[in-house]
Amino acid sequence: CIRDRTWIALIVVLLVVAFIAFRKVYKTNPKFTMEVDKFALKMPVIGEVIRKTAIAKFTRTLGTLVKSGVPILQAMETVAKTAGNKVIEKAIFDAREAVREGERIADPLKRSGVFPPMVLQMISIGEETGALDSMLSKVADFYDREVESAVEGLTSMIEPLIIVFMGGAVGSIVVAMFLPMFELTSAVSK
Repeated sequence: CIRDRTWIALIVVLLVVAFIAFRKVYKTNPKFTMEVDKFALKMPVIGEVIRKTAIAKFTRTLGTLVKSGVPILQAMETVAKTAGNKVIEKAIFDAREAVREGERIADPLKRSGVFPPMVLQMISIGEETGALDSMLSKVADFYDREVESAVEGLTSMIEPLIIVFMGGAVGSIVVAMFLPMFELTSAVSK
C-alpha cells in the first residue's frame, strides 16, 4: 500500500514537471510553438473548434478596427498579435506584408491555407465593395454560431463518457468499502 502511494506520488510529480517543462519550452522556443499549434489545428474535433474560434476572433477584431478607422496595416498587426495560434498569426503577418506591397487581403490569406474559402470570398467581396467591416462582422457572427454549435456537440459527446467514468469511480468506491466487510463476514462464519 505504501509502495503504491509512492508510485502515485512519483507519477503526479512527473506529470507536474512535464507540464511545467512543456509550458516553458512552448513560451521560449518559437519553432516548437509553431509545431504544437500546427498539431492543435490538425486535431480531429478540437482542431476545428480552435480554427473556428481563431477565425471568429480575427474577423470580429479586424472588422471592429477597420470600422473604427484604424489603418489596415496597423489593424492587421494588432489582430495578428491577438490570434492565439502561431500558425494563424504567421498567416496574418504574411498577409499584412503582402498588403503593404499592394496586394489585396484575401490573396495572401488564401495562399496560407489556413482560412476556409467562404471567409476568403467574403473578405474579397468586402474589399471590392468597400464594405470590408460589415463583411467581416457577418463572417464573425457566422463563426461565433459555428463555434457555439461545435462546443455543444463536443459537450454532448463528452457527457456520456463523464457519466461512465463517474459511475465506475463510484462503483469502485462502493466495492472497496464493502469488500472488506464481506471478507470479514466470511472469515467469521468459518
